[in-house]
Amino acid sequence: MPSSKQDENRLEADDLPVEAELLVGPEDEEEQSEDVAESGDTAQDTTTALVPSTALGRYLVEVRRYPFLSKEEELQLFHEYQVMGNRDAAVKLILSNLRVSVSIAAEYGHTGADQMDLIQEGNVGLMQAIKKFDVSRNVRFYAYAAWWVRAYILRYLLHSHRLVKIGTTQEQRKLFYNLKKEKAKLEREGFVPDAKLLADRLQVRERDVLEMDQRLGSWELSLDQPISKDKEEGTFLDLLPAPVPRMDDAIAKKELMLLFRKKLGEFSKTLDERDEDILRNRLLSETPLTLEEIGRKYSITKERSRQLEARIIKRLREFMKAELQDFDALRN
Repeated sequence: MPSSKQDENRLEADDLPVEAELLVGPEDEEEQSEDVAESGDTAQDTTTALVPSTALGRYLVEVRRYPFLSKEEELQLFHEYQVMGNRDAAVKLILSNLRVSVSIAAEYGHTGADQMDLIQEGNVGLMQAIKKFDVSRNVRFYAYAAWWVRAYILRYLLHSHRLVKIGTTQEQRKLFYNLKKEKAKLEREGFVPDAKLLADRLQVRERDVLEMDQRLGSWELSLDQPISKDKEEGTFLDLLPAPVPRMDDAIAKKELMLLFRKKLGEFSKTLDERDEDILRNRLLSETPLTLEEIGRKYSITKERSRQLEARIIKRLREFMKAELQDFDALRN
């Protein structure tokens, strides 16, 4: 495999999705070709060890049928595809590079995502790379395609590995991809990876670092998940309290309301005719009189009507506190 300089391997930013831009840095560029070049042997060793009794095992055996192409074969196929429009040539290019997706997907097995799902997402990136590849750059296709494969796998993980989306902005996606890696890098250099230092190194806000660190460290649980393996105890949703009040609380509150109405009738009998009228037609009515209407009715000012209303409310509160021990609970 011919070695290429860093400038020759660098991809244009417009060619890549934002996930790849955030993930891959200059250090990764130098290692990319070497890592992917070894993917053929990795995939071969893996498929040899696996018994093809699972979908993944059968897929890996199938992938081994398509060896890597030489540089000359690769250039010839791209000429047929890009110049002559031969779709069969594109198919051959994809099939011969399927193990690139296998190799990169294996790096994210620790995420808990289904390996076949990761491989298929990587294959989507592989097909995108076919459309974007420029043979004039003198870069082997698998080195270029690895960027797209990794970008699509990471985007899939970002969108689906949690029930709650955590990468909705570019800054969050940057932290999602690089926070743990930058922490480990700082620790190797002898630094304490606090939020301020991480924010400076990743060029994001400190509060974004704290928020993403908390999200990545938390865990999620589906409410539809069974409580036990035998599925006889129901789901975790059954453990949540009902959104309606408890029956005994509802009955107690209803009885308290009946008692309140009774005491309200007793309180109204302690008022004179004017105050009782204000209580009934201003404080308890569904269509209450305005303070101005009360003022006209009793030939008093609007301010005086407000004062009378405030006095009645104060007396009512004191009366109910004295008569009902649970008056505060009734107010809530």
